[in-house]
Amino acid sequence: MMKTQLFMDRSLARRLERAEGAANAATVTTRARLNPAMGAAWIDVSGTYAMFDGPGSPMTQSFGLGIFAEATDATFEQLEAFFRMRGAETHHETSPLAGATLFGNLAARGYRPIEVSTVLVQPLTEPREAKAGPRVRIAGEQDRERWIETAVAGWAEKPEYIDFIRDLTTLTFANPDTLKFIAEDDHGEPMGTGGLVLHEGVALLAGASTAPKHRSRGAQGALLAARLEHARAAGCDLAMMVTEPGSASQRNAERSDFRVAYSRTKWALSI
Repeated sequence: MMKTQLFMDRSLARRLERAEGAANAATVTTRARLNPAMGAAWIDVSGTYAMFDGPGSPMTQSFGLGIFAEATDATFEQLEAFFRMRGAETHHETSPLAGATLFGNLAARGYRPIEVSTVLVQPLTEPREAKAGPRVRIAGEQDRERWIETAVAGWAEKPEYIDFIRDLTTLTFANPDTLKFIAEDDHGEPMGTGGLVLHEGVALLAGASTAPKHRSRGAQGALLAARLEHARAAGCDLAMMVTEPGSASQRNAERSDFRVAYSRTKWALSI
């Protein structure tokens, strides 16, 4: 069977950047609904989605800068004012498909690179063959605490992140745009969790976590397969993941037929 050929061009980058930007914007909207006093908000500046989820939040940044329209001085000024008036640093997540001119302009305005991530993609064309493994289902409201606690348990080795992860997973569960998947063993005990956001034919997979005692038992493989098949059945033709470059997550994604689309750079405005 001939595999679908993907070309890593600006058109593809626009789909991917918009999918993740929209997913994060929906999360910020959920924050604004649950905690109006925080002032969470997002704006669209010539196709660039800028969002504020509190100072220091990883979602307080922009997506799509320079991909949908040229990033002019006016664009930069509007984006920087959005973050500045909320007491937050200005961060932009950028795709190399935006072009070298954008990076030169960022440097000229005093930005510096602070983070790199890998965007991976996979076409969704044929149904996946069901394999033996943990049971996976979409979590309902009755699973709220079990899903949150299982997701948090996956970070047990990094206690410094537990409060942040608990806040993020609680917010994720409350976000109606995110489908929450849970893997269970034969006794119904939760093993791992994963999230899925569908946006205009693109399936964004995120939030994978496995409880330490259930690792290496196939939970994440089952969660990945279930989410990909759900996305395909829902009409998505493309799946995406974002990982740390060269990480175990990237290796696992590539073993599951994902391929690297490009590496993104996050820029911070020097103060």
